Amino acid sequence: MTTRVDIEEIEATKSEKFLAVVLAAFLLIGTIWFYIQVDEWVRDAIETPKPTASQQAVFDRRDDAGKALERTDVRLEDARLGLDFSREAYRTELDANRPAAKEETAYRAAEKTLDDATKAHTRAAAESSAANRAAKPVDKAYAKRTHATEVTQAWVVALLRLGFIVGWLVVAFRVVNAQRRRQSRFLPLGFAATGAGVITALVYATDYITDYIDPLDLGPIVLSAFGAAATIGAFVGLQRWLARRIPGRRVRNGECPFCGHPVRAETPHCEGCGREVIAPCSACGAPRHVGSAHCGHCGEA
Repeated sequence: MTTRVDIEEIEATKSEKFLAVVLAAFLLIGTIWFYIQVDEWVRDAIETPKPTASQQAVFDRRDDAGKALERTDVRLEDARLGLDFSREAYRTELDANRPAAKEETAYRAAEKTLDDATKAHTRAAAESSAANRAAKPVDKAYAKRTHATEVTQAWVVALLRLGFIVGWLVVAFRVVNAQRRRQSRFLPLGFAATGAGVITALVYATDYITDYIDPLDLGPIVLSAFGAAATIGAFVGLQRWLARRIPGRRVRNGECPFCGHPVRAETPHCEGCGREVIAPCSACGAPRHVGSAHCGHCGEA
């Protein structure tokens, strides 16, 4: 045999409230983990397209040309420094009226090195420029493919996150309503699950409001509308449930089931609203308090 109590007439203890908060925190850890992991799962499932063989050849040519140009830049700079050094050495010997055959040879060689480096740099620059021009349309086509995939990934992630949050809130509200109907002492745990879902929904809304300005920003407004509708629905359900419970509670408290005015035991009508508070039982005909769950004489509901 179990004793069912009216949960609206008692308050949750501090320990129950504390444990409900702890549960909400752990549930929130799980929901946020799932929220973050969805992005990685989707990107693993829907991979960003790789360049085709022809596209990769164009990109390789551009990369190789760019690296070759960098090498010729270094070679050209070294040749200029070498020419400056050999020129100064050659000029020093000439100014001192000393033989400078060796220095002249080095200077002429440095000039040749600079000339070769300049020509190589010119060729590398021309090849790099041509490779970049050839890569532009390929880059554009590949970027278009990549962008389309990224948009698909973003939509799938957003919809999965939205579906998860909506499903979580639906289940949480249903659990809360079921616990209310059963008058369960575990109702605070249902509130904890609802709170975790609401916080995750706020994270979702904040994330997409601040990061997206394309049609994906419809997600938060959809979530807001659903959350508001679900909360209002739960509130209406609660009010209906209370409406069924209030008459019986008032009778137990010695009040009129209609207006809540205190009722004297010997009076068949309420002194506040004038309505009948004691009427014949439909089963046995004995006097019965209106709004009571069972007849005090025959026990019928």
